[in-house]
Amino acid sequence: MIPVNEPLLNGNEIAYLTECITSGWISSEGPFVRRLEDGMAKLCARQQGIAVANGSVALDVAVAALGIGAGDEVILPSFTIISCAAAIVRAGAIPVVVDADPVTWNMDVALVEAAITPRTKALMVVHIYGLPTDMEPVLALAVRHNLKIIEDCAEQIGQTYRMVNGEVRAIGSFGDIATFSFYPNKHVTTGEGGMLLADDPDLISRARGLRNLCFGEKDRFRHEELGWNFRMSNLQAAVGVAQLERIDEFVVKKREIGRWYCEELADCRDLEIPPAQTGYSQNIYWVFGLVLCDHVPCDSKDIMKALGERGIGTRPFFWPMHEQPVFQKMGLFTSAQCPVSERLARRGFYLPSGLSLTRDQAHQSARALLNCLSQLQGHKA
Repeated sequence: MIPVNEPLLNGNEIAYLTECITSGWISSEGPFVRRLEDGMAKLCARQQGIAVANGSVALDVAVAALGIGAGDEVILPSFTIISCAAAIVRAGAIPVVVDADPVTWNMDVALVEAAITPRTKALMVVHIYGLPTDMEPVLALAVRHNLKIIEDCAEQIGQTYRMVNGEVRAIGSFGDIATFSFYPNKHVTTGEGGMLLADDPDLISRARGLRNLCFGEKDRFRHEELGWNFRMSNLQAAVGVAQLERIDEFVVKKREIGRWYCEELADCRDLEIPPAQTGYSQNIYWVFGLVLCDHVPCDSKDIMKALGERGIGTRPFFWPMHEQPVFQKMGLFTSAQCPVSERLARRGFYLPSGLSLTRDQAHQSARALLNCLSQLQGHKA
């Protein structure tokens, strides 16, 4: 079986974990936590990082830190992971979805302004899979309408964005607050874990308090409000520090995997292959996603089943927020129309693309896909 993802853990991970154990610093008070926070802040040119238990709770803290609550609206892409909308709903706010761009799969920025109302408080930008959202128009909208930006960068650690004036900025440098995930399939992993980045001292202080039970400043065990225990352990952070040391190498490897698949599948007319670049960014290929062309008489479930029978691991694309049963039961998104997101969910999937993938495994995966497509359509393989 070729797994859909296998992390690369052959750097300083063991040495740093051993240091944690021999020193006795295994909790969130250990020094590797601050080292990871500082390293991520430096990578994205931010003032400070706040390490948390995972990327989902990073979104919860971000929403709460910005004071988003009952009656507020937050605009986000329908095509994203449920953690994004869940953080808004848990805060008592109202998620408002916009459809995806059919090429980059990110939020279609051209649709955002029409979704803004007097109750809109923030834009939640999610950089999907390999190419980032076009940020300059988003920044202009935020300024024009006095909106906060939550920038979810979980899938694009190490990615950059080229401004119109030629300036290159790190993904994660744009939002009032940015969030990251360190799940095993990310470019930097801690097993589980996440991060928030921000510049504003008050916002940083509030986020730190919320992730740490909102202990009192003068009297530790007198609490003015409720927070969470969303801390990251020193053990997790030690793995993350070792991973972050190799982020440049990992980005190069991901782009190499993307090139392998693009070469293998270049002549296939049954697949929509993600672009290698846009005018503002180069694809980082967090995963190598594909979309079945409309003429292919099956959906992604059929292809993934056939590939699984051949020993090739796959994953489906995100299911749109406006079609999530849990939100429909709440009466949300009753008038949402997001046909691009719906198509991506039904016809999109991704191939093995973890950092441990070899050239031969990519070749095997691509050949198996081409054979599956031929057989499912009744062609000669």
